[in-house]
Amino acid sequence: MSMTRRKTLLTLASLPALGLATPLAARSAKQIGWADLIPPGVPPAEIVSEGTLDAINDIWRPVFDENANRFNTALSGMNVRMPGYMLPLQTTGSGVTEFILVPYAGACIHVPPPPPNQLVFVTSERPWNAQVMFEPVWVTGTLAIDPVSTNLADIGYSMRADLIELYEWK
Repeated sequence: MSMTRRKTLLTLASLPALGLATPLAARSAKQIGWADLIPPGVPPAEIVSEGTLDAINDIWRPVFDENANRFNTALSGMNVRMPGYMLPLQTTGSGVTEFILVPYAGACIHVPPPPPNQLVFVTSERPWNAQVMFEPVWVTGTLAIDPVSTNLADIGYSMRADLIELYEWK
């Protein structure tokens, strides 16, 4: 290997440490977590109450208190980057174009759905080639308060994805 090529490869390898390998869209976005979706002053423990089991359809129907439908209005319209698990809703031959971003694997299918202020409905013009259901991803885009009801859950936020990246544990 030539010295120039080796130097170039070493430089490229150092970019993630400098934060330069992260796409511009992700670098300019405010990084948030799931607790940020709950408005200030609302204790997370006061969101979920009891629920009932729909034995005929084998679905747990949670009953949320009024705090489950309170949203962090300061984040509405903001360019954000947040991690989560992808629950695909719409796929094409090229990949996933609509999904629910959920805070933990299994949400909405294997376990009861989180409250509306803990779910984000994501659409993407560029299909994401998901390798597994509940793939961990970073999603960057503009967040909106946009309640919608699906057959899986009531969702409080929406986001048009500018960028989807695989979440890797470090």
